[in-house]
Amino acid sequence: MQLYLESLLSTYSQIAVSLSVLISIVVSILGFIPSTFVTAINLKIFGLWEGTIISFLGEAIGAIISFVLYRKGFNRIVEQKVSKYPKVQRLLHVTGKEAFLMVFSLRLMPFVPSSIVTFLSAVGKISLFHFFIASTLGKIPALAIEVYSTYQIVTWTKQGKFILLCISIFLLVYGWRKWRSISK
Repeated sequence: MQLYLESLLSTYSQIAVSLSVLISIVVSILGFIPSTFVTAINLKIFGLWEGTIISFLGEAIGAIISFVLYRKGFNRIVEQKVSKYPKVQRLLHVTGKEAFLMVFSLRLMPFVPSSIVTFLSAVGKISLFHFFIASTLGKIPALAIEVYSTYQIVTWTKQGKFILLCISIFLLVYGWRKWRSISK
């Protein structure tokens, strides 16, 4: 898939930026595909700075479109389901400054799935304006960390090898713990 997208963007270089942003929007809407692979493609094709800016634009626009779609499609369903859980209800009814700070702080964490933050915000009471500002500002440092990590891995530097080693160790430990808990 990644090779296909790289080929597509390279072949249609006149519209590659628009295609990349569109791909990021689709990834945001789908919600289960990590945006890291789009960031890696953008860095590889457009370079560090332009790739970072394109990735940021795609993720920011994708978050807004996803927010609007999720709000229209899931609000009533979630409201019915969470009525049994007062703590979750309280979380979804946060507004104003508190909602802004919650979205902002969740966006600061680069490995918190963006789609979960967007979904919870959309079914909650935060306004589109506050979501847009908090989400966009929070994405800046998170994307910087993602870009740095991805760039180091793509260019296969010592830092990239170390990052991959840490991720591998984490996944092995996590998998081993899950396996142990299932086999008990």
